[in-house]
Amino acid sequence: MRVTETQVQQAMREAMALAERAKEQGDVPVGAVILDEHGTILGRGWNTREVAQDPMGHAEVMAIREASRKLGTWRLTNTTLVVTLEPCVMCSGAIVASRIGTVAFGAYDEKAGAACSLYAIPIDPRLNHRVDVVGGVLEAECSAQLQTFFRTIRSRKK
Repeated sequence: MRVTETQVQQAMREAMALAERAKEQGDVPVGAVILDEHGTILGRGWNTREVAQDPMGHAEVMAIREASRKLGTWRLTNTTLVVTLEPCVMCSGAIVASRIGTVAFGAYDEKAGAACSLYAIPIDPRLNHRVDVVGGVLEAECSAQLQTFFRTIRSRKK
């Protein structure tokens, strides 16, 4: 059984709410959830780089760690990662390494996206695992959340 489009959209709304936590902590508003094949949330995450001063404090990493603890295994086969922004190189590598089945993201990242925009790590046939990639889930809302954050940051610097 695979998660439905409706379940992915509901999960994206949860991820957007988690992204607000990152924003409240002064970080880029990115949120992520991992679903099992029935649509149950196994892991949640949001960016914590600033508050934790951790370069690996990305939403995807946080969600992967929580789902792995919950399942008692690093192999997250048959799961779906839903994240508000296209994963970067580091996160795409973690997605492949953890054997996630599908990644669904909201906003494309032309500058650092490594799921399909700049690189296509999850689908690279040279790697030992390939991930289904679905981009643009609630894209307008996810993009607006990020644009509003960066607009606010820029206006404060003036």
